[in-house]
Amino acid sequence: MNEESKSIPIQEPEPSSFRLISTLGLAGFFSGLVLVGAFLFTRPIIEANRAQALQQAIFKVLPGCTSYRTIELREGRLVMLEDNAPETREGEEVRRIYAGYNDKDKLIGFAISGEEPGYQDLIVAIFGYNPRKEIVIGFEVLESKETPGLGDKIMKDPAFLANFKSLAVEPAITVVPKGEKKKDNQVEAITGATISSKAVGRLLEKNLAEWRPLIEEHWKEFKKVEE
Repeated sequence: MNEESKSIPIQEPEPSSFRLISTLGLAGFFSGLVLVGAFLFTRPIIEANRAQALQQAIFKVLPGCTSYRTIELREGRLVMLEDNAPETREGEEVRRIYAGYNDKDKLIGFAISGEEPGYQDLIVAIFGYNPRKEIVIGFEVLESKETPGLGDKIMKDPAFLANFKSLAVEPAITVVPKGEKKKDNQVEAITGATISSKAVGRLLEKNLAEWRPLIEEHWKEFKKVEE
């Protein structure tokens, strides 16, 4: 055997395309199983946390509220659900508001939730509405991804949240620059977070436009709970 034959390296056979595809397929399959398993495990926890957060928010946006009833929109009518009403089926779209009562079973107002595009993503919030005085009496953000230090002030800035303690809804809710609020129906925006502030104003106006006529139409039915 000469020197040239000794220097030729032995080449390993390349793996077949079938083997590569099979390996990738198995890896994807097991990765999918892990993701699905994690989703199924965490979903009930996430839903329970959201339900708890919603319940706490209802009491917060309706000062003096000690109990509430769930009201569902069905074929253009508001229906007050029983305490043991069946859960909503998955994929079924449901619109709900909440009637809040004090410790004497007197109707305080309604908690109304909604969402509106902000600067970063959707702002999901809930607010309290007093139909007797036609004012917003509370506001709470449920979900938001607004810019930390600016847009997220809609969740925690005391001056901004003070706008919603007694906010008139007539003639319409408007957002004005900081320091320029002169009327009861105006919301004073957060400096540096005008887009987020205006999104909150639109959220209130849009949902009040939808729910106020329905609430007024069925006002007598809601009042029966007090009797």
